[in-house]
Amino acid sequence: MEAQSLMSVQPNPNPESNLKNRMLIDFRHPIFNVSISVQWYCLFLVAIWLGASLCQAQSQPPNILLIMADDLGYSDLGCYGSEIQTPNLDELAAGGIRFSQFYNTGRCWPTRASLLTGFYPHGIRRDKLDGVRSGNSGTRPEWAPLMVEELRAKGYRNYHTGKWHLDGMPIASGFDRSYYLKDQHRFFNPTQHWIDDRPLPPVPKGTDYYATRVLGDHVLECIDDHFKSYPESPFFQYLAFAAPHFPLQALPEDIDRYRSLYEEGWEAIREKRWERIQQLGLVNGELSSPMPNVGPPYYFPDAIEQLGDDEVDRPLEWDSLTESQRKFQANKMAIHAAMIDCMDQQIGRILRCLNDHRQLDNTVIFFLSDNGASAEMMVRGDGHDPNATMGSADSHLCLGPGWSTTANTPFRYHKTWTHEGGTATPLIIHWKRGIQARGVIRHQVGHVIDLWPTLMEIVNGKDLASDSSNHPRPGKSLVPYFDRSSTDARSVWWLHEGNRAMREGDWKIAAIAETDDWELYNLASDRTETQNLAKERPEVVKELNDAWTRILGEQKKWAIE
Repeated sequence: MEAQSLMSVQPNPNPESNLKNRMLIDFRHPIFNVSISVQWYCLFLVAIWLGASLCQAQSQPPNILLIMADDLGYSDLGCYGSEIQTPNLDELAAGGIRFSQFYNTGRCWPTRASLLTGFYPHGIRRDKLDGVRSGNSGTRPEWAPLMVEELRAKGYRNYHTGKWHLDGMPIASGFDRSYYLKDQHRFFNPTQHWIDDRPLPPVPKGTDYYATRVLGDHVLECIDDHFKSYPESPFFQYLAFAAPHFPLQALPEDIDRYRSLYEEGWEAIREKRWERIQQLGLVNGELSSPMPNVGPPYYFPDAIEQLGDDEVDRPLEWDSLTESQRKFQANKMAIHAAMIDCMDQQIGRILRCLNDHRQLDNTVIFFLSDNGASAEMMVRGDGHDPNATMGSADSHLCLGPGWSTTANTPFRYHKTWTHEGGTATPLIIHWKRGIQARGVIRHQVGHVIDLWPTLMEIVNGKDLASDSSNHPRPGKSLVPYFDRSSTDARSVWWLHEGNRAMREGDWKIAAIAETDDWELYNLASDRTETQNLAKERPEVVKELNDAWTRILGEQKKWAIE
């Protein structure tokens, strides 16, 4: 696609119209009026073609669709307890498996590095380590390529759509096609985006461009072209949505569905989500305290002033807010819900496209989030016009800690922290041909570092976790959990901007940057981190601290190589 042509890929007012009829046979064609024998002959040929297509779908390696949301809270999907309408993701969960204890790194760019390489981000310079050029500006070492190199060697075509937040560029990093949306400040009029590593002109205000729908359009184009041009090859499609990351900007028709839903307040919605989470069997324990004194992780007083008198930067009691503040806050959550709803709509379009190509059963689909919901409050991009319609291009609102606490139900803290609220993500895996389990919840511990070994086992037919290189990947394949439960113990490590944690089996230590004191939790009985056992079990704290320190030393060694 030429650089200019993507600008014509605007949301189709009837996006399903060219999908529903793709495989229909027109019996009004003159050939069917020649004679009954010719008709039966044609139908016989069609039957042979359909049978051959089915055999091909069953014999070739599976396609891979990896979908990542941005700043999605643990309970923001219907199948994880939400009131938000996500029927397509709910259907994937009902036809596959959900993980209740799956983790990210707590922040966007470290998670994406771990997801696509299988390493913790620090050792590959993609999260901050003192004394090393690392973090968001860090460059991966040559020994940490993206998974697309391995997939390409196995005959896969690789497609990228949406956010990147890695070093390098998508095509240069091994993808065959890419629509890279770098501008995270404007859902209606991005100024920085690329097609196949070539820059596109800014989108002016006032068009019908909306980022989430355009990302859906690009994936449909990649899939349709793939089966037209490369029908013998499997594909890997990495779809990285910008939603529901701030600014809160959504389509009016999507916002309207949630306009009055949140007027009862964040405490009431949180309680209802917690009740559904328990009914679903996802998390047991006690609902964590909303912690009214915990605000945004970064303090921008000028931004709070710009956002107006109806904004609050703490999860205060709903009844303590003025009537105007309650209306303002309820509208913010309606926009957040609309952004997630629209994302689910695009996933539905993609699933129908795969079904039309008779490849849905032969596609393994993963859905997760890069971190927990965000309590950040800032103004970027074109700024914020307090007189603009909430959710429009001229508005720059953030979810804030009140609703972020609800989105992360039942956990504490938010994006950037390493407590459960910052690092616990939904994970849905659906693969009709390869997973017999339907609607099952897995309580095994997993982490984004596990996606690399999982995909490699799917592609190679064996577990490659026993990497004998000088830089063995720390993840474990999730394939053994596809059709059986397990009690395997697991170690997971975190560090981000001084926030840190370590999990060994059911024990977890966690600390925030402002203190050196470890907290200790037994997640088997206290997943929501409400009972700090550090004073009662100092020997466990020491053991986990020693393990945390050992991994930190290993990460530093690798990062300076």
